[in-house]
Amino acid sequence: MFSLEEKKKIADAVEKVLIEINHPEMPKDNPMFTLHVVGKKSWSYADILPNHTYKDTKPTITKWNENARLLMKGE
Repeated sequence: MFSLEEKKKIADAVEKVLIEINHPEMPKDNPMFTLHVVGKKSWSYADILPNHTYKDTKPTITKWNENARLLMKGE
């Protein structure tokens, strides 16, 4: 649903909020989370993980996700 860059931006924002809350049960850095976002279509969704989980490997890029806006403009 989102491009790789959009997922990175969302992950950064979620991580920032989790750290700023300063909850005693949360780590001070590199919190772990999975954000499942449901789109308006049954097949439209995104799972977003923290960016720090991709240090050693790059997440796969789905060409559909990267070009989704161009394809969906006609709706």
